[in-house]
Amino acid sequence: MAGRIRDDDIAEVREKARIDDVVSGYVTLKRAGGGSLKGLCPFHDEKTPSFNVNPARQFFHCFGCGEGGDVISFLMKVDGLTFTEAVERLAEKYGVQLRREDGDDEPVRPRGPARGRLIEAHKVAQEFYAEQLAGRDAVVARQFLHERGFDQAAATMFGVGFAPRDGEALTRHLRGRRFTDEESVAAGLVAHGRSHYDRFRGRLVWPIREANGDTIGFGARRIFDDDRIEAKYLNTSETAIYKKSQVLYGIDLARSAMKDAQQAVVVEGYTDVMACHLAGVKTAVASCGTAFGTDHARVLRRFLGDHDTTSGEVIFTFDGDSAGQKAAMKVLESDQVFASQTYVAVAPEGMDPCDLRLAEGDEAVRELVASRQPLYRFALDNILTRYDLDRADGRVDALRDAAGLVASIRDRTKVETFSRELAHMVGVDLDQVREEVRRAANRPARSDERRPARAAETPPPPQPTRPALPSLSDPRFQIERELLKLVIQHPTGVGRTTAHVTAADFTHPTFQGVWEAVTAAGGPAAGAEDPGWASRVRGAATDPAVVAAVTELGVEPVRGTSDPNPTFAVAYVYRLQELTTSRRIADVKARLQRTNPVEQALDYNRMFGELVMLEQHRRKLREGAVAQPGGHS
Repeated sequence: MAGRIRDDDIAEVREKARIDDVVSGYVTLKRAGGGSLKGLCPFHDEKTPSFNVNPARQFFHCFGCGEGGDVISFLMKVDGLTFTEAVERLAEKYGVQLRREDGDDEPVRPRGPARGRLIEAHKVAQEFYAEQLAGRDAVVARQFLHERGFDQAAATMFGVGFAPRDGEALTRHLRGRRFTDEESVAAGLVAHGRSHYDRFRGRLVWPIREANGDTIGFGARRIFDDDRIEAKYLNTSETAIYKKSQVLYGIDLARSAMKDAQQAVVVEGYTDVMACHLAGVKTAVASCGTAFGTDHARVLRRFLGDHDTTSGEVIFTFDGDSAGQKAAMKVLESDQVFASQTYVAVAPEGMDPCDLRLAEGDEAVRELVASRQPLYRFALDNILTRYDLDRADGRVDALRDAAGLVASIRDRTKVETFSRELAHMVGVDLDQVREEVRRAANRPARSDERRPARAAETPPPPQPTRPALPSLSDPRFQIERELLKLVIQHPTGVGRTTAHVTAADFTHPTFQGVWEAVTAAGGPAAGAEDPGWASRVRGAATDPAVVAAVTELGVEPVRGTSDPNPTFAVAYVYRLQELTTSRRIADVKARLQRTNPVEQALDYNRMFGELVMLEQHRRKLREGAVAQPGGHS
């Protein structure tokens, strides 16, 4: 419709469309004090939230990229709309009747059906498909679901339906509900050749929904042998409302759980998402018809609310076969991998979550997720299995190959940790790994790389440099940090709970130095009645970094309590020693991996027995931590 929207109608849209309500459909917001809300900016890639929303003043601003404005400008930016389109969408959602007057405030251009009509068409289609699943012609579809462990309740929960084999059934139904053929085609539900016909025919269909629950597309599975389309899955083509690189199946069901658990589980298919949710893994999602990519990662981080004070994790499930390993390596190579804690969960015998649930039950699916391993570790394993680590030349070649992976890691604070892992896995000195990683990082990408240079061109050998230490606030060291805060600030509350703690329990070198200073000052028990305890610990330190850390730990509030006691402290001690035991387990597993169980049966059995005892010890420590009031599980 031509003509300018009246100013008073635009003002009414601004008044009724609450900016916090609109923004929360795209960004996980948390209270930030002063009535403001905070989250990760949807307009640029960030790890620390700098995107602020002020509901009282009805505006937003990102201190990271500078974007800001009101509710209309937010929608224009986030969805690529014109001013008029944004006003129309908000008016439709919040029940504002728009009127127009002569004089355009922007050029009139051809446009397709309104977004609201496309959403409504999908709602009607989803209800139609769901009804058809109960029909006589859908026996094969129901059998498919039954064979995979899904009953009618599960189908209803996920909105699963059946697209009739009659190629015009949905087309006629949409016409009967007063949708034009233009709207049905624009929605991706109907195609047009010699005539109009259904996009999906004779297939089991899953509705793909936005986070707010609106259906915007479908995934359709081949179930009949005579289906002329060979592709196992068909997905809605790109439309005005469906962008496959930004859509995650199951996000509508997983959104709240992801925020609460600070976890997202990425699986490979619709039935895997169903299996996970029904098994209790409520954070499962899947990409739709395309590989998981950078845009998907941005969507996940928005809903995870990945703040710098949290440690959100993304867990990918892959088959253990070569295709699954290839998929994992592709994820590893993409930009988003090391932006947060990233893991891989590989089911036994190459089963996916759906197969696993069917074969072994819900508990097996939960255990699959719980047994995750860091993605980089999975990738290193993938590289090292190509070489014979029992041969000296095999270890050299494996080290060179794996060093390239470590050197390519974007987060430089993690290089040292990964280098230590690599040294353990290959069985070489850490200094040797560091040198190889430096060589890999400095290696020129030239075809004549190995051509010897003339003497005058020979560059001086690189000087060894001390690896940069990771931040003391890194979430990996949270348990170490919290326990040391208790020791320095509340030695009376700690008592003798740390009697068995040693410097080896701390992985950050600075925190190791703090503990050595605590020990040199007489241990936590010596500070119980000493008002100058923190100063005494500080005086026992010689490294400036340790001195600064003691000061920092002495003023930062302790998490979870204002009055620590020995019961509270012991939970942290259990968790710290559990982490130490986990590192020992990883070391034994690495040695076990390189040991031939036939030719070195004695060593193999000894290490296996050690591994069993360590696992039992770790389980007891975990149970001990959880058993404490306010235990840190």
